[in-house]
Amino acid sequence: MFELRLLAPAHLVETMSEALEALDALSVSVEDADAQTDAEQALFGEPGMPPPRDGWERSRLMALFPAQDAAAEAAALLQAQDFFKDCQVLGVKVVPDEDWVRLTQSQFAPVPVTDEFWIVPTWHEPPSQARQVIRLDPGLAFGTGTHPTTRMCLRWIARTDLRGQRVLDYGCGSGILAIGASRYGAVDIDAVDIDAGAVASAQANAEANHVNLRVGLPEQARGEYQTVLANILATPLKMLAPLLCGHVAPAGHLVLAGILERQAAELKEAYAPWVTLEVSDHEDGWILMTATR
Repeated sequence: MFELRLLAPAHLVETMSEALEALDALSVSVEDADAQTDAEQALFGEPGMPPPRDGWERSRLMALFPAQDAAAEAAALLQAQDFFKDCQVLGVKVVPDEDWVRLTQSQFAPVPVTDEFWIVPTWHEPPSQARQVIRLDPGLAFGTGTHPTTRMCLRWIARTDLRGQRVLDYGCGSGILAIGASRYGAVDIDAVDIDAGAVASAQANAEANHVNLRVGLPEQARGEYQTVLANILATPLKMLAPLLCGHVAPAGHLVLAGILERQAAELKEAYAPWVTLEVSDHEDGWILMTATR
């Protein structure tokens, strides 16, 4: 495998990527050319940082080709294009063969939710102190337990008596919260998502954990639940306020995540006609908001 490395300004990254794909690159990745220097730029709008940018001022593109001749030919063809005048070829290098499956797996270790509650990839043995375990492998659907929003929801589940409850996981992603609710006693669980891929992932993860969930699209959620969980993002959570609150049974719990600390007030305002939201956990700039109806 051979990697063609290029330098491009922000306004040409998309053009260059499309050109590389047309030249049969196996993959194209982009990174900040100034990473790890004083000129490095935050791009993705992390908590407390400025809003997201469209791209870095200088980007490094890495395109993989199966043969050195193919990479060299792609470089020559790109240099002949009018749009290339502000770009630069950084070179072609050999990419050593790797056991990519093993390499990927090595990046995912068991994740503690509490001292006794762990998310454990299938290729790892659970830690000796684990009393509750969710087996979950990284996939396309959000929710592997590594993000603070997921961990906060699972911590709330671990300290709450859900025995015999009817629970709704709205925007279930991988199904991790619904599976966690089952581990802590919930018996009647709906896990719903607008993404068909997430529905398939949640169903597969439920089967792998020997958990009985009803997994489907949002219209499957009907009636009232003792606990409603929604780990999405602040904007859709505000829009969903009447729907989610309508699913919470009297004296039931509403648990919301995907919210930045600075968004607490606007969430409280959006839900005020139905419930009084409070911040019940926080981690790395993210908060968990809960209410009892």
